[in-house]
Formats: sequence, C-alpha cells, structure tokens
Amino acid sequence: MAASSLSNAFLSPLSPPSLSLSSKPKPSVVKFPKTNSRSKPLIALSSSDSDAAPNHDATPIELRYPAFPTVMDINQIREILPHRFPFLLVDRVIEYNPGQSAVAIKNVTINDNFFPGHFPERPIMPGVLMVEAMAQVGGLVMLQPDVGGSRENFFFAGIDKVRFRKPVIAGDTLVMRMTLIKLQKRFGIAKMEGKAYVGGEVVCEGEFLMATGSGGSE
Repeated sequence: MAASSLSNAFLSPLSPPSLSLSSKPKPSVVKFPKTNSRSKPLIALSSSDSDAAPNHDATPIELRYPAFPTVMDINQIREILPHRFPFLLVDRVIEYNPGQSAVAIKNVTINDNFFPGHFPERPIMPGVLMVEAMAQVGGLVMLQPDVGGSRENFFFAGIDKVRFRKPVIAGDTLVMRMTLIKLQKRFGIAKMEGKAYVGGEVVCEGEFLMATGSGGSE
C-alpha cells in the first residue's frame, strides 16, 4: 500500500498520498515541445572550426571555374578544316593526341543559325548537327600529317550505333571527344569512336567512318 501511494504521489504530485486506489487518479502527463526530425542540429563552431570550413561565398562565382585550355584556336582550326560559316561547328580544341584523338568544344548559343527553325519556342540543337560537329573533330585528327590525310580528299563516310541521350540547348558547351579506333591506309578508311558531353554527362555517342580516298559521300 505504501508503494502504491508512493507511486501515485510520483505520478501525480497534486494528489494526496492517502488517496485510495478505488478513485483511480489520472497521472499527470508532461508534454514536451515537438521537434522536427528533419531539422539539422545546431552545432557551435569555434573560431578555428569556422576558419577551416570552406567558404564558397568568399570567391565570386565567375572566378571559381577555370576556362578550357586552348590547344588549337579558331584560326588554327580554319587552317585544317575546309568548313566555313554557317557549317564550321568547332570553336576550340582543348586536347590533341597526334594521330590518336582530339577533344574540342562547340559553344552553343542562341545566335546559331539553326535555332530560329529548331525550334522557335524551344531551342534545341539538331542531332544531325551534333553528329556533324563530332565528325569535324574527327577531321582534325585525320587531316593531320601524323595520319596522312588532306582536306582535299577527306570525307565523312558513315555512322553507326548513334544514340542521343539528352537534348543540347542554347547556352550549353558541347565537349566532343573523337578517338581513332582503326585505320586502314590501304583502303583509305578510318573508324572512330565519338562521345559528346554537356556538364560531364554524355549527350551523344556513336561510331564514325571516315574516308580518305578521292571520292565519298560528303
């Protein structure tokens, strides 16, 4: 009985200890304020901790991202490729391995001549022009003395396994890598693998066939 009275007294300090069990006193309930489980805990940082934490706001956004390097500028590209406006679709070469591969960029802008028709309300770069731009990067590899090609007899002969993964829109920077897979000088045929990226994600990929003979498809 003393234990019961003591228990009731602990649960409800407003109830007298001598209260009988038949009255069944209701224990008082202490309500705690609700906490948001999604809220992050507050952590006090010392001066040393705050100095060690990265502060991105200290560097303006325009200074955080370095520009692409320039291995070949537009003037050097024009000396190699025969294409001219409005069909020169390579702005800069950022990596070049003689006779093996090249990486170049195409700055996609709303001023490109294909956007008024593709499409006026949703400017998307045509997939065939992405393929053409990649073929031109392949031309920068094939038209070098390391491979033995020349702009007078170089042609885009075919494509295979081409896939378009994501749309490319005005404001994007198209980064294209073309790699020479197989070269048959006897037949004047080269096979290349190409991938194009925007923001590190593949937007287009495929296999390209290049011809270095006296005739071709384009």
